Amino acid sequence: MAVKELATDVAIIGGGLGGISAALAATRLGVQVVLVEELDWLGGQLTAQAVPPDEHPWIEHLTASRSYAALREAIRAYYRTHLPLTDEARTRVHLNPGQGNVSTLCHEPWVAMKVIDELLAPWVAAGKLTVLRRHRTVKAETQGDRVHAVHLQDLATGNDMVLGARVFIDATEIGDLLDMADVEHVFGAEAQSQTNEPHALPQADPFDQQAVTWCLAADYLPGEDHTIDKPRDYDRLKSLKLDCWPGPQLSWTLSDFVTHEPRERPLFIGPTDAESLYDLWHARRIAYRKNFVPGRYASDITLANWPQMDYWEAPVVGVSPQAQAQALQAARELSLAFFYWMQTDAPRHDGGCGYPGLRLRGDVLGTSDGLAKQAYYREGRRIRAEFTVLEQHIGVATRPGADAAETFDDSVGIGAYRIDLHPSTRGRNTVDIDSFPFQIPLGALLPVRVENLLPACKNLGTTRITNGAYREHATEWSIGEASGTLAAFALARRQPLRAVRADTEILRDFQRTLAQQGVLLAWPRFGALTPTRRVGYQFASGGR
Repeated sequence: MAVKELATDVAIIGGGLGGISAALAATRLGVQVVLVEELDWLGGQLTAQAVPPDEHPWIEHLTASRSYAALREAIRAYYRTHLPLTDEARTRVHLNPGQGNVSTLCHEPWVAMKVIDELLAPWVAAGKLTVLRRHRTVKAETQGDRVHAVHLQDLATGNDMVLGARVFIDATEIGDLLDMADVEHVFGAEAQSQTNEPHALPQADPFDQQAVTWCLAADYLPGEDHTIDKPRDYDRLKSLKLDCWPGPQLSWTLSDFVTHEPRERPLFIGPTDAESLYDLWHARRIAYRKNFVPGRYASDITLANWPQMDYWEAPVVGVSPQAQAQALQAARELSLAFFYWMQTDAPRHDGGCGYPGLRLRGDVLGTSDGLAKQAYYREGRRIRAEFTVLEQHIGVATRPGADAAETFDDSVGIGAYRIDLHPSTRGRNTVDIDSFPFQIPLGALLPVRVENLLPACKNLGTTRITNGAYREHATEWSIGEASGTLAAFALARRQPLRAVRADTEILRDFQRTLAQQGVLLAWPRFGALTPTRRVGYQFASGGR
């Protein structure tokens, strides 16, 4: 059978939040786009990885791009239009369907999936956007300093396709296209001698990587028994322990993110209807039954993305396909083992052992087993860029006397999140550092050599340390939006991508284009900017 060939202006490989925002930005500016995603769901960490949005505490106050604000409002509108909210919940301006602690918009992943499809639908209908779901990228063709084409496999039919484009955007979750196209990149931890960052390691170690987590969704029906089969590796995992951790992996005892002192965080510490309790149940609750008409939700639904489920025994980036598959399967086993432990062996808040009424809810994740479609990746490959964001640019402690992050003249967006690193595959504990709200520099989107490829998510020019702040939902969206806009802008002007930053006049035109699209290039200043820091699962600056 002849291999199908397809050509487009912009090819976006990966359908996560960065890929979606890149596609919307590029099509708004008139270019033809093909978006390729291996899964059947678009949305990445918000949907397929099942992570409710981690956002800065000012997200409700006009400190996000217009398109990201539209995504958030569309999610709320979907609940108001299609789901049986109570009258009181329906009229709430900042509706939080789950009343979770980590965000003012904790919601079910399937809703975000529907909303993303609706946002893309007008461009698909207009013939400006082609979405290839269930297509795996298997190879890239390069010519000199340019990517020429990518080879795809249709996972439904097995047929092959060659996709050519003028600009390629890597929106994969761990930077797979960077590797395929031989784009200069790094992964894992840099050395302090390379970056001078206080929290960098004494020696570089590419296989010192943050833990991945395979999230799951559950509700709780007291008096019922929904105990799953005992996971195969449960007996070993029950006694598994990081040397730096104060208790076994399967326990309520955690290491405090900042101080590393022992901290108890059980599933429940009081009634599930109580608000803002520091327990696991309330952290990422995605459906609060009392927001809905009585009887329509038998229970709250919570999303489990908890430290006990952080898989740190082996890395997943830069290893062989076989080793990666084994590590991801082990991450799934760990999540199921923790769920089984909660059902059977966990100390209860009211005495006794186990909560057999916990029930996996794969229906809200689009799966039959209760686990998310994809692991939650906290880091991947990062381009070697014209400019690299360092801890010294955004970390509070590294900027004594400053009241803001470094100002970038080539800013293409903003973000805010603390520097947050989970336990690593080398057994290192968390790193949790106060950071200032920051800008996204255009130089961090430009590879040092390759001319027609851009990053669209956590694969931009950051270090392993600053990636811990640039990886969350709203910032990923802004990175993708900047890359999609840059691709369309440069193509329209017949300019190389690199020329946009190199020429001040062109750069200013590009920044005006971003501003016209509703992208904020700098943080509003009303005196000093409050750093983002952690207080439990909430920000000290009062957002959640």
